[in-house]
Amino acid sequence: MDLKEREQHTQRHPWEVARARHFRRLVADAFPAPPTSVIDVGSGDGWFAEQLRQDLAPGSSVICWDAHYDDADLAELLPEGIRRTVTAPDDPAQLVLALDVLEHVEDDRGFVTEQLAPLVAPGGLVIASVPAHQSLFTSHDIALGHHRRHDAASLRALLSPAFQIVHEGSLFTSLLAPRTVTALLERLRPPEGSPTVDSAWRRGSLVSRSITAVLDADAALGRRLADRSYRLPGLSVWAICAPRTDE
Repeated sequence: MDLKEREQHTQRHPWEVARARHFRRLVADAFPAPPTSVIDVGSGDGWFAEQLRQDLAPGSSVICWDAHYDDADLAELLPEGIRRTVTAPDDPAQLVLALDVLEHVEDDRGFVTEQLAPLVAPGGLVIASVPAHQSLFTSHDIALGHHRRHDAASLRALLSPAFQIVHEGSLFTSLLAPRTVTALLERLRPPEGSPTVDSAWRRGSLVSRSITAVLDADAALGRRLADRSYRLPGLSVWAICAPRTDE
């Protein structure tokens, strides 16, 4: 969860729950044995790091790197094996996560080559995701500090100078239609004033479980199609990458 959204939430959004399960599955499929060192770039409140830590072996470490942590965030007592930092970690990791991060960085190309690439240990992997389709850029993106949205080709172009794409796909095809309606309505009637973040989830447990189940099925279908090199359009695109070794 983005730190801007943290104060609004008393329960996790089904989107966030299904997203976490999706990326945990990608990590499990990408590594024959679970990685023992992870850097979660732009980790926000660290909830996903806590979920992923459950899949790792005892003694594994997850470093949550977010430039917006304050003193209270850094002093917070965290589960074993997880720590927070506001500066780039010194030691590279087997797995580096950049989940819905690159759209926040103005100089994203410089960030990928100068900041992200050095974090990856030899033989390690990066898993990156970004919101998809610039035509769906709305005031919600602005409120969250997004500079852009992507498609598969633009994400590939962003990562390819430093990384070789190992696997790629899309996520949440079922959410494209409601997002498209939202974007169209906003173009017809632009919002007044400064955009604000309002993504709190206030539904009951039955509705939450039902929507999460639909999104889980959506994500699973996307993974199966990606394994067959076929991609449906989705609200997000993702890529698994290895550092380039060619000179």
